[in-house]
Parts: sequence; structure tokens; C-alpha cells
Amino acid sequence: MINYPIKFAPILKDKIWGGTKLKNLFNKQAESETTGESWEISNVPGDISIVANGTMAGKSLTEIIKEHKGDLVGEKIYQEFGEKFPLLIKFIDAKENLSIQLHPNDQLAKERHNSFGKTEMWYVMDADADSKLNVGFTKDLDKESYLEALNSGKILDILNFEEVSKGDSFFIKEGLVHAIGAGCLIAEIQQTSDITYRIYDWDRVDSEGNSRELHTELALDAIDYKFNKDFKCKYDKITNKSSNIASCQYFTTNYVKVEGQVNKEYKEIDSFVIYMCVEGEAEVSTGQISENIKKGETILIPANQKQVAIKAKEAELLEVYIK
Repeated sequence: MINYPIKFAPILKDKIWGGTKLKNLFNKQAESETTGESWEISNVPGDISIVANGTMAGKSLTEIIKEHKGDLVGEKIYQEFGEKFPLLIKFIDAKENLSIQLHPNDQLAKERHNSFGKTEMWYVMDADADSKLNVGFTKDLDKESYLEALNSGKILDILNFEEVSKGDSFFIKEGLVHAIGAGCLIAEIQQTSDITYRIYDWDRVDSEGNSRELHTELALDAIDYKFNKDFKCKYDKITNKSSNIASCQYFTTNYVKVEGQVNKEYKEIDSFVIYMCVEGEAEVSTGQISENIKKGETILIPANQKQVAIKAKEAELLEVYIK
């Protein structure tokens, strides 16, 4: 029986825009000075998470799904996804701006890459003064007006930038042009996909003078050209209660501030539950088995564990599952 909170070994990613916060603030075992991402739970081919604790330590996420099936992920989720874990969970440190990018929807991603598309969300764990994110355009565009701005070097003139601070959250639909800005430390929840169309990279080059590949043509049929302002999430911060930040067919994410003890019941949810600690430290228990989780750490509760106790002097968690 799978009956304990599962931790995985982080998969660290060196990025041209990355920094040292994941190492210095979260104690990730990074050797690089440009570590941009910590993949906390991943089933992306070539980057499969390995269990770091308990009786299953050393086994891959794929192996434990194969062994425990619906007991781990939920019966309906197992029937739909099989041994593919449906979410990719990350922490991101942007010392510099990420590229302006977007992700295709499920249909395009399947046709072109035999992959899922990517809908995602961001929770801002910390942000330097004047940090910004790009989310969408400043007005309605079409393919022609977008290409005119891109080819004339005026792409930044049509991009919408949002100043951010700790606790802000954004829902990034498929096709929405976006970029994490310099100085942002982000928790990211997304579909399991590593398909990104890069449309602008700030004219930067690597140490050998090479620019990164742009995906101008692939992006044209994937971009959402409409202007909208529905990307910033509004949510409550009620102590010891789950407050919804974002919900879609791919995931539900709630904010939970814990002071003392919170007892959670998941009898109505046929899904695993993920906790991402975004502030403080907490003890997470399933029955007699407990694990501590600190800021910058992630834990997975198997779907068959319907009662969870969370104890903390003070902690803030993201609670993630699939309805």
C-alpha cells in the first residue's frame, strides 16, 4: 500500500536567464550560477522524477505509477493518462527576463509534437522592486499586425507588462504570449509538456555569441491575438482554509495559510494532491507517517490517502489536484 507523503529529488535546469536564488534561498544542490528551474515533479521524457524518501526511494515516478496505478494518481486520472503523470511542477528563478513565448493547445501539440499542450499558472513567491511580467498584448491584433510589429523591431510596443509583488498569481492559457521578468521567483503549475514557442529573446546571445532559436512560423497559428485582462487571479487569504486561485480542466490550485493544525479531507476528490510550500515550514501527515516541507519544497499525497493533517507555526502552501 502506498501510504505516505512522497518527496522527489529536484531536477535542476541551467538557463541563460537563471540565477542563484534556488540554491541560496531553497538550498537546492545547484553548482551553476545560472540555475533557472527546479523541476519538483516531472514525467517529461528524459527528466523523470525519482522518489527521495520512504520505502520507494530510488524508484522513478513512472515506476510507482505503474506499480500503484489509481491508488497513487486517482482512478479516473490513471484511466486517462496511464503511466504519464499529467502535471509538471516547478520553481523558477529569473535573474534576467525570460524569452517572450507561448505554448500550443492540445490539438496543435498533438499534431506537431505528439505532446500535450500547455496551460499553466504562476504564483509569485518573491519579486525584486519594479519586477514585471509580460502577459498578453495591449490591444486586439491579427496575424498581419503582429508580424508587422515583430519584423519592424517594435514587438515590445504591443506587449502588456504587469508589475508584480509577492502573492500575485497569473493564469496562462494556451496561446497567450507571456514571459517571466527579471527579479521574479515563481512557483509554476502546468500540464506535462516542454513545448515552447519562443518569439523574442531580447536580442541576447550566449558566451559564444549565438542567439537562441526563435519559432516565428510555428507560433503564428498558435498565438491568441485577442486582448484580455482575465489572466490575474483573485483569491482570499483566510487562515486554515483553502482559497481557490485557479481552476481548469487540467488542474485546480488553492492557497492555504496554516497556523496551528489543519485537517484536510479529500473524499470527494479522485486525485493525488500536491503541496508546494511557498512560505514557512509545515509537517504533513497521512495517518502515522509524516514529512516536513519547507519553503521551496514540494510533496505529493497519494490519491488513496483521503485524510491529511498539516501542522505549522505559520506556513503558506499551494494545494494542487485535478477535479
